[in-house]
Amino acid sequence: MNNPHFEVLIVTGMSGAGRSTAARALEDAGWFVVDNLPPSLLQSTIDLLQPRQDVQRLAVVVDVRGGPLFSNLVSVTQALRDAHANVGILFLEASEEALVRRFESSRRPHPLQEDGTLLDALREEREMLQPFRAGADMVIDTSTTSVHDLRRLVDANYRGPGPTSIRVSVLSFGFKYGIPVDADMVADVRFLPNPYWVPDLRDQNGTDAEVSDYVLSREGALDVLDHYAAIVGLVAEGYVREGKRYVTIGIGCTGGKHRSVAMVERLAQMLRDEGHQVVVQHRDLGRE
Repeated sequence: MNNPHFEVLIVTGMSGAGRSTAARALEDAGWFVVDNLPPSLLQSTIDLLQPRQDVQRLAVVVDVRGGPLFSNLVSVTQALRDAHANVGILFLEASEEALVRRFESSRRPHPLQEDGTLLDALREEREMLQPFRAGADMVIDTSTTSVHDLRRLVDANYRGPGPTSIRVSVLSFGFKYGIPVDADMVADVRFLPNPYWVPDLRDQNGTDAEVSDYVLSREGALDVLDHYAAIVGLVAEGYVREGKRYVTIGIGCTGGKHRSVAMVERLAQMLRDEGHQVVVQHRDLGRE
């Protein structure tokens, strides 16, 4: 690519995991979006759009709908990433249970299903896409994410000019609902006293001042946050250098309502104060 500021984002992932929602969010964020482009046309599309002053960011949705045309995406993507720094991959996935539920709701067949079962098609697709998930800059698991939350997350991470530093997603969750599969780092804050057992705090959550004050005043709470903020500062330059611009930190407690929420809110503020771009998610808040 001749224009060093021209960005290319390849959007891929499991069918039913939210690619269309992500594509619309990217378009609203100012990206030029092309859906279901054959990989062999990717370079020519870049060459066509680069001279345009009104297009600085190209998002291309590629997936198994392309059939045989999809097979050379690995080699095409690798060639682009070897030659140019501003080529990223956004990968969307979800659990089999969530995907089956969505396909049954939409009553549309999976592109690989043919005469087989839906589960067979999903497992075949997941295997085909494994190389892209492994090399993705950002992986979003939409199993428990609403359409609106996914749009907000994509918008928060991809709006504005190309990032020159990492963007940090800080996610609270409840261990009883499972560890987030897209987390790069996971902190367990169940060592802190649980506000659930304090009658005046039980019905509140970690965004409330009383709960936050209670959690953050416990021994070790701020020390843990200092360590995680220091880790982000330590790896940030290396991540950018290696082309990884997004990192997700999961902070978990039992139910994702009190301790993890309060800790996420404080860590997010600490990271913002250090100049990082931060997105906050409370995955399980409201599930109880």
